[in-house]
Amino acid sequence: MARRTKAEAAATREALLDAAEDVFFDKGVARTSLEQIARHAGMTRGAIYWHFRNKADLFHALLERVRMPFQELIDEIEDPVVLDSPLDAIRLACLHGFTRLEQPRYRRVHSILIHRCEFFSDIDPIAMQNELTQECRESLFERFSKAHEMGLMQTSISPAIATELLQATLGGLFHDWLRNPDQFSIRERGEMLINSLLLLMRHQESM
Repeated sequence: MARRTKAEAAATREALLDAAEDVFFDKGVARTSLEQIARHAGMTRGAIYWHFRNKADLFHALLERVRMPFQELIDEIEDPVVLDSPLDAIRLACLHGFTRLEQPRYRRVHSILIHRCEFFSDIDPIAMQNELTQECRESLFERFSKAHEMGLMQTSISPAIATELLQATLGGLFHDWLRNPDQFSIRERGEMLINSLLLLMRHQESM
């Protein structure tokens, strides 16, 4: 019985997050009330307070469902040969991330964060974006440093510069795509850009 209750509570929490995603996407975060989210989920506001302290807590939980730590993307690469090459690991992790972003939930929640979230109470969208960016930057720098030590990169491109170049490419692509996701496939365009950029960074003798 306890297991069923725990499962039901988890299902309720997910239903509330699904409802929040819908309403935040339609109205924006600041203009959405907890009452509207509860009504959209067919529940009471008390159900929200059972699972979340406030709207900021609910929004953070919504964002957690689509977080893509770069290390996690690396860990999901199953080919051990690829993992031995930091540049190949970076390329496949980026492509894996692009594929996830094209899933409706990932696209919608990131669109909410970038385009439908204002500074409100305990919600700071810029700080959230910076946290995600810094997390990615640290992982990229670690792998570019390893590639540099292995002699896989052009000696004129330092790990720091390589990291900034790729980070800027990813950020620009991501924001352009979110403005109009139907205009192009981030997976297809991203693969073209990442392959071209990494090719320019590679030491010719290591190819």
